Amino acid sequence: VQLQASGGGSVQAGGSLRLSCAASRSFFSINAVGWYRQAPGKQRELVAVLSSGSRTNYGDSVKGRFTISSDNYKNTVYLQMNSLAPEDTAVYYCYARTTTTVVSEYWGQGTQVTVSS
Repeated sequence: VQLQASGGGSVQAGGSLRLSCAASRSFFSINAVGWYRQAPGKQRELVAVLSSGSRTNYGDSVKGRFTISSDNYKNTVYLQMNSLAPEDTAVYYCYARTTTTVVSEYWGQGTQVTVSS
């Protein structure tokens, strides 16, 4: 699965951005899709993941501010980010997981989000 992320950029605190990630495979063959992020000097962390059955899982630090959604016909997942804060500054990576006989994970190239105070 190839993942192409877009939509990153720079914004002031309190602002909004929307990230998009297009997959090369139909979402109907993908078990989970979403976003992780990594700030300088920190480990990669969960932002939001959408799983089969429309289950969502958000990182604690983004709950209530970020919303993940998908367009299954466009094979695209979106991350709407509101009330952005400087601590949201990171490289955001699109993620996908497929499960057949083995679990396979895929990562996009990352898109930079910078929030200034």
